[in-house]
Amino acid sequence: MESRTVDVEGIRMRWEEEGEGHPVVFIHGIPTSPRLWRHVIPGVQGARSMAWEMVGYGASIEEGWDRDISVAKQADYLAAWMQEVGLESAFLVGHDLGGGVAQILAVRQPELVRGLVLMNAICYDSWPIPSVNAMGAMGPAVERLPNSVFRQVYSAFLHRGHDNRERAKESIEEHWPYYERAGGAAAMIRQVRSLNVNDTLAIVDQIPNLEVPARLVWGAADSFQKIGYGYRLAYELKAPIERIEDGKHFVPEDHPEQVAAAVNE
Repeated sequence: MESRTVDVEGIRMRWEEEGEGHPVVFIHGIPTSPRLWRHVIPGVQGARSMAWEMVGYGASIEEGWDRDISVAKQADYLAAWMQEVGLESAFLVGHDLGGGVAQILAVRQPELVRGLVLMNAICYDSWPIPSVNAMGAMGPAVERLPNSVFRQVYSAFLHRGHDNRERAKESIEEHWPYYERAGGAAAMIRQVRSLNVNDTLAIVDQIPNLEVPARLVWGAADSFQKIGYGYRLAYELKAPIERIEDGKHFVPEDHPEQVAAAVNE
């Protein structure tokens, strides 16, 4: 994939792009980056696949230091970026926080969203999860951890969300360097402090009113985003949901074929 950047309202936004055809925007979550989609995008057909980087995440961590990087604000950033790069509308594919961003944008500006593919996404009151809340509560202590120690914390968290051990190791190698270069624990604590469940609670009543084609893929063994929330979301979106029985949280990395198939469909 080709990495690209553009200035949007004074913010340097980044994305990775591959292919031609219908625009499909992939949105990652925490604590990952656009590289989350590295095994999914090659399986997507007839699409201009664009893996957008949320402000304050990945290589853009430093862009978020003095800015609002909440999930609700990310929807504003995404809309502004789409306008800047000339996307009148796109299919949105969201994981974790990225799924929340996609839902919020679909509610606020439905004309921008042609369709939704969501997997193990935050929704309703499903987040922040207890371990993330605990990390935020211990923020001052966690922030002082040296990178060598915090990498162990980070690695343990990612391993909990993978059912493929080798992919978990690969995932750490892909995403950890962004934190390492940007202050390690302090960078992640900044992200954690931006999480506010009210961002999705504010749109709860409007989810059933969305008239947009949607599909869901969900790791049934996910302890972070429970599949019960996935079923509720599927019901209210009038969308099919595919269970991955042994799948955990990081479905785009462990089960990219199923995700790519949902996008293609």
